[in-house]
Amino acid sequence: MTVRKPLVLLTAGISLVLATGGPARAGTEFGDGNVSGKKDGDTLAAVAKITYTSSGNNKGGGSVASVDTNWTPPACWYAPEWKATEFQEYRQRLYFGARHDPDAPRDVLGDMSDQNQAYAKDGYNIDKEKEGMWWGAQQNPNAPMADQFKCDREPFWVENGETPDVPQAIDPETLAGLAYEQIKVPGTKVSLAPDGPSKVNLPTWAWLDKGDFQPVSVTASLDVPGLHIEATTTAKPTALSIKPGTEDAVRIPASGKCELNEDGSIGEPYAKGKAKQEPPCGVTYQRSSGNGTFNLQATATWDITWTGTGGTGGDLPDGEYGNDQPVTVEEVQSVNR
Repeated sequence: MTVRKPLVLLTAGISLVLATGGPARAGTEFGDGNVSGKKDGDTLAAVAKITYTSSGNNKGGGSVASVDTNWTPPACWYAPEWKATEFQEYRQRLYFGARHDPDAPRDVLGDMSDQNQAYAKDGYNIDKEKEGMWWGAQQNPNAPMADQFKCDREPFWVENGETPDVPQAIDPETLAGLAYEQIKVPGTKVSLAPDGPSKVNLPTWAWLDKGDFQPVSVTASLDVPGLHIEATTTAKPTALSIKPGTEDAVRIPASGKCELNEDGSIGEPYAKGKAKQEPPCGVTYQRSSGNGTFNLQATATWDITWTGTGGTGGDLPDGEYGNDQPVTVEEVQSVNR
């Protein structure tokens, strides 16, 4: 099957995305709220919006990146979009706008006309207004465009309370993957000691306090007539990996991976008198940084799981997030008398 690029039509005040070979529909909106009709001039769209709520500290941080390069959040899915009357008006306006666009492909217009006639045979199910909703494809705006439009099934009717037997129909696991994408974890700027520049061949202690390293969760929910599903995706810190920024250094431990302590902290704060002791987490530099600095990288690993409606749940790929910080390393100065 030949896949053609989506065509964006801006006509008669209507903003449309036509995926030739698939359904013609307006783009998905993300944010708070439920299904609603929206008019903006001559624009009409009704979308089942996914609501996100989060908990935890993300100060100085950012989004986790999956360690599994083969896994990505959902690019598209099918979800309740329109009440029957909304769907009728949406389809009619969609076709009207396309007809008055001189750049609209004729074959697309023909397909749209045939689709509308098929929907009209059943009166767009307006007599079942309170019994169900029309479902359609929704896209993740963060996904590659080609992947977003792989959900090319025409809109279909679903009775309230029913779960459509359609691949990629929205479910708790879909929401869990979308929640993963919304997770923001705190930064990993570590405390280093002794104070001031590090010294060649003397251990540099590194640690994160308990309060800086706590679980973070995001709940994604969809609530429309006849359907409520949600999933909470939780990221729990498990370890911190240290890269000294130079090959002339020894990591402590040798793996460079500092495990999480029972109280949720990483490493151990430096105390006076421990300058020559080996810390549980840190690095020993073997040469000075000269007039510059070494770029120490501290990357946290997060174990990610999810729980959802109906007792569903499972594991998602671990995530990583890290920060860099400059470290000045000096030669130890000795005084001869």
